Amino acid sequence: MAIEATSIADFCQAHGISRGTFYNLKQRGMAPTVMKVGKRTLISVEAAAVWRRAMEEPVANTQTGEAQQP
Repeated sequence: MAIEATSIADFCQAHGISRGTFYNLKQRGMAPTVMKVGKRTLISVEAAAVWRRAMEEPVANTQTGEAQQP
């Protein structure tokens, strides 16, 4: 079984953010979980998916002004 993971540079490119933004998010505790494999730092596809869900904002209901859960 192969574990799918990507480098920080590839993660940033895929998500349209800069490496600086990634490290700012990491400093604030808002970056995806990373793993060390030898000297490489990788982000698993599962960690990226969890991060994307955490970064989503609830859609505001335009009639009531309340947030709706997806």
